[in-house]
Amino acid sequence: MKKLQCATLEGIEAISVSVESTLTKGLPSFTIVGMASTAINEARERVKSALLANDFVFPPKRITINLSPSDVNKNGSHFDLSIALLIALDSSEVDLSSWYVFGELGLDGSVKENALLYPLVLSLANSKSMQKVLVPEESLIKVKNIPNIEFIGVKHLNDAIAFFKGEESAVLRQDTTEIEHPNFQVLGVKYFFHKYYPLDFLDIKGQENAKRAALVSASGMHNILLEGSPGCGKSMVAKRLRYILPPVTADILLDIAKLDSLEGVEPHFTPLRPFRSPHHTSTPASVFGGGSHKAQIGEIGLAHNGILFFDELPHFQKSVLEALREPLEDKKIRISRVNSKVEYPTSFLFVAAMNPCPCGNLLSTSQECRCSEREIQRYKNRLSDPFLDRIDLYVQMQNINPKDEPSLSSEKMHKQVLYSHKRQMQRGQTSLNGDLEDSEIEKYCLMDDEAKRILDQAILRYQLSFRSIKKIQKVARTIADLRSAEVISKIDVLEALSYRKRT
Repeated sequence: MKKLQCATLEGIEAISVSVESTLTKGLPSFTIVGMASTAINEARERVKSALLANDFVFPPKRITINLSPSDVNKNGSHFDLSIALLIALDSSEVDLSSWYVFGELGLDGSVKENALLYPLVLSLANSKSMQKVLVPEESLIKVKNIPNIEFIGVKHLNDAIAFFKGEESAVLRQDTTEIEHPNFQVLGVKYFFHKYYPLDFLDIKGQENAKRAALVSASGMHNILLEGSPGCGKSMVAKRLRYILPPVTADILLDIAKLDSLEGVEPHFTPLRPFRSPHHTSTPASVFGGGSHKAQIGEIGLAHNGILFFDELPHFQKSVLEALREPLEDKKIRISRVNSKVEYPTSFLFVAAMNPCPCGNLLSTSQECRCSEREIQRYKNRLSDPFLDRIDLYVQMQNINPKDEPSLSSEKMHKQVLYSHKRQMQRGQTSLNGDLEDSEIEKYCLMDDEAKRILDQAILRYQLSFRSIKKIQKVARTIADLRSAEVISKIDVLEALSYRKRT
């Protein structure tokens, strides 16, 4: 028996598949077992034609190909090359077990690219489960940015056979690469960041309170809601947040590239985190993912490790807003269908913007609000208290003033975010302040006596929920980090409280 490795996608994660072969005595046949899809079963004809077109003589034996584990559905035409190699090299002494092989075969033996190949390789690279990979030559230009893996590219089935036999061939080798971006190390872990700011906070005049809240939000990945009159800069703040977010590890960088490839976008392999902004008319299936047969990833899954921006927040469907509570709290979402059950990670920064009333002029000093009390109340009631409880920072934007001037640039704000990130990681945290678990809050969010007294008073006065208390502690921890404080003090708690929405 011979075997090598391939993979299949389940949701957005790749599952390694051992492709095993046996050629035994019996009536000549060619069988593929192991819950193979139609595309894999059709591989029999492609493999036969490719081998016969290149002077290979099929032995008069019973050929059985097994795809293990057998209880997982496999799909994709990228299994072709694996199956062909196992048959062609059956009589040789070559050990293929450590190789991952991907490629679709043409009837003449040419090796072609497959749409699933890229997300498969990225997912496996992130899980550290492979080191040596054989791919179609045309895929090398795409996979060359994936670090710490040796890639071999082949144009033809004969090239692959000759390579494994150690003969001269037309194989192209792609050496192991390293990620080349500005970076720093904390406790042995590399963090990568960028230095370009196509959208700059310098473009926003005034709005100092919103800029400060944006800095706190980015430093700890705290959810933020911006409320203000039309044109005051809510969307400008949200879109610029992307460029001052914390640095990423190599694993997160590969995760971002994998989500890009699943969406059909060419991965950029930069530390720039994703930014997803669905329209308020989006259906629940497009936001959360779904499908009648196969659970497809939605906007919140594609926003993983980045920003999910909801503009005109109250205009989103009530069902969408309420369903968003689970991924905001648990950092994951499970989509269940008759044929599949898939769980997606949803660790994103939620950013939202809204007007204060339907006409937008409630907070304006120059425009008259045309809304009745009932209309305003109905508008605000679209956002439930449990949903608002999951927002860390609420900011009421100021009116535009002709005397407003630019202040902090995105570059300066990003430097503060990077500094805050270093402090958090140096404490031994495995996640940023916004994602701390309850046990971690007790460990890392240490408060002095005055800060505790202020928080206790706020709990009694505002009847804060347990969730609100934890969020205030986490936001205060980030504020303390920005001013290089080891212990949370009174001023940190007071600023954190100022960002809570008053009902």
